[in-house]
Amino acid sequence: MPDTLTREAPPPRLHRGRLRVSAARRALRACVRLTIVLVMAGFAFGAWYLARKGFSRNWRNLVVEELHKRGVEASVKRLTLDPFRGLIARDVRIFDYKKRDQTLAVVSEISLDINYAALFHHEPFLNAIDIRNGDLTIPLPHVPGQVTHADLRRFRAHVYFLPERIEVSQAEGIFCGIRISATGQLIKRGNFATSKTNTAADAARRLRLLQTVVTMLQRFQYPGSPPELQVKFSGDLAELESARLEATLRASKIVRDRYEARDLSLTTEWKDQTLTVPQLEWSDAGGRFSGTGNWSRPNGAATYQARSSIDLASLLGSFGLSELLHDFTYSTPPLIEASGSATISDAAAKIEVIGKIALDKFTYKTVAFDGLTADFAWDRDRTMLRDLRLRHRSGQIDADLLDAPNDFRLNLESSLAPAALTPLVSPEVGRFLGFWEWQHSPKLHLSVRGVSRDPDTWHGDGTIALGPARFRGVSLNSASGDLHFGDGVYGVENFKITRDEGKGTGAFSYNTKRHEIKIDHAETTLTPSEVIMWIDPKFWEHVKPYRFHHTPHVDVNGIVQLGGGKQTHLQLDVSAPGGMDYTFIDKVLPFDRIAGQLLFTDDRLQIFDLKGGLFSGDLSGSADISLARNDHHYTAKLAVEKVDFPTVTDLYFKYKTSQGELGGDFDFGGDGGERAALYGTGKVEVRNGNVFAIPVFGPLSELMNKFFSGAGYSVAHEATAPFTIRNGVIHTEKLKVAGTLFAMVGHGDIDFIKNDLDFDIRIDANGPGALLTPLYQLFEYHGSGSLTKPVWRPKHL
Repeated sequence: MPDTLTREAPPPRLHRGRLRVSAARRALRACVRLTIVLVMAGFAFGAWYLARKGFSRNWRNLVVEELHKRGVEASVKRLTLDPFRGLIARDVRIFDYKKRDQTLAVVSEISLDINYAALFHHEPFLNAIDIRNGDLTIPLPHVPGQVTHADLRRFRAHVYFLPERIEVSQAEGIFCGIRISATGQLIKRGNFATSKTNTAADAARRLRLLQTVVTMLQRFQYPGSPPELQVKFSGDLAELESARLEATLRASKIVRDRYEARDLSLTTEWKDQTLTVPQLEWSDAGGRFSGTGNWSRPNGAATYQARSSIDLASLLGSFGLSELLHDFTYSTPPLIEASGSATISDAAAKIEVIGKIALDKFTYKTVAFDGLTADFAWDRDRTMLRDLRLRHRSGQIDADLLDAPNDFRLNLESSLAPAALTPLVSPEVGRFLGFWEWQHSPKLHLSVRGVSRDPDTWHGDGTIALGPARFRGVSLNSASGDLHFGDGVYGVENFKITRDEGKGTGAFSYNTKRHEIKIDHAETTLTPSEVIMWIDPKFWEHVKPYRFHHTPHVDVNGIVQLGGGKQTHLQLDVSAPGGMDYTFIDKVLPFDRIAGQLLFTDDRLQIFDLKGGLFSGDLSGSADISLARNDHHYTAKLAVEKVDFPTVTDLYFKYKTSQGELGGDFDFGGDGGERAALYGTGKVEVRNGNVFAIPVFGPLSELMNKFFSGAGYSVAHEATAPFTIRNGVIHTEKLKVAGTLFAMVGHGDIDFIKNDLDFDIRIDANGPGALLTPLYQLFEYHGSGSLTKPVWRPKHL
């Protein structure tokens, strides 16, 4: 093939002008590319700058002014641009509309929907705001023990600003653990202005209420799903207090401290400035609560109804109010039904409630009761209880009560054993109840009136009836009386006490201020040594020595002061026709009859007008006995007349052949039962008797018979002797025994403790024996030895 066919043709040669055009185009393209790069870099930098640094203050002021026109007083710290969400207002602070220095809320970021055409024409340009996963914080006043801010977390909301209307579409967030969702709309008129009734004080009060609620809610826990609160609202922005709001709260489980509530359901509505709660219900381990209510803001009037069988003690304890029911323990919570009205306003706060309560077995402090039912009414100033029934295994209390200003009334019927209430009363009353033992509960009726609930102002009347019982260990068959009390004095009139041996009647009272018992004309035919235990046990040891054959008649009057007082003055007039036994110098004296007056004072027992019959004779006298601790001294005066002398000699000397009548008087004293401490003076005489039949003088009768046949056994028909007693020794200076043929005159000592005799006697002859007067010295004798076996010897032989 020829080369001409295969050889490549040479390139054509370009014209110089065409070369210049191509270079210009290349330069232009480079400039365009550079411009595009610079513009894109500028846009990128601007976007970065607007996203990071934000718009200038002028733009922020435009947004703030727009929000102001929409009814929101706010400040914007930064205004940034998000390429996907648009303008973002960050760190938005919302203020009180009238008081700008008061911050109402802080929102982390708000997306702004802007109408840019309206913006450039200086018209309202804000179409909507969008909040996504924002945090809203409401600052609160600083109060010790309460939160300082309220937080709405993960807040989402879309708010449309329509002409004269603001619409909220499904705002959601979590507030104190509660999931909240809200929808609604507010009218914003062109002449918008805040309500004049919405004062700063109202706003401050609402903030304090919010602070209290948030502080309280912080203590709640929600183990299951969080509670849900759904809110719907509508109204005029200028009159928010007249807006309409509906809210529904649902919670499956709520825990606060140790209290657990389940299935909580709350429905509320705010309409025409009236709050209505058509449903409030929840249940717990004890039962269920349900209630309704309403409140009108203009007049503050409220009404409510409630029914509860929940565990009230646990609920109150979770709010720090456990002390209200601290002393109560129950297995089944009380059933309470209540309704009433209230006035809740600044001018006045009133509340009225009526209802009833029923409680099965429960324990108050340490006292177990079988149940309690009552109707009640309360209005802050007055409390009323009607048909109150408190049941106990020993009986029941029925009562009606009214507690009003300057008016207190209580009517009470009781068949409950008072001892069961011992843990509930004062220690003093508890000690008194501890003295009692009841076979059957007493029947008590009381009608109490006073000017306040303070018992010191009460006056009352009533009756009491007791069956078989014991008081301080002393039994009684029955007792009854009329009760009266007031001004600290508790009295029983027309009382009647029965025992097997007799009865007692009269009146007595106890003065709590003076701690004294007063007894008025109490007459008894009861055993004194047992009845005295009812009055004051300290007198028992001074009454027990008087052992009556039959119950005496005793008339009691006077005062017994307790607690160490010094005003005791108790008089007992005793008459015992059946007689009594009394031990004197280790021998029992059986009185045929006895009567006298006993006067107990603080440290003394005085016996007046003592009269009795002893050994066919008469006895009279008086005594003064010390009742002081560690002091048992006593003094007494006794006089006897025509007492059977043989009975006395048999009792004290075991010698029954003496004859005659004993008389005399004896003023003496001593210290308790100590025979050596006995002292005194007296005079004794024996008439129409045989003095020589006394063992002490019996041997003299044999001696005299040796000198005068038959004279030794002549009756010594009269003997007299003044005497003194001290340190166990009876001493006489002038014993004179008168007989038919002779008399004896003597002096000496008889030691009745050691059973010793030291006595001198001389014979003073009468009648024919007078011829022996010059020989009297031969008939002087000295006695020694024991009282039962004396030894008489002539003194001068």
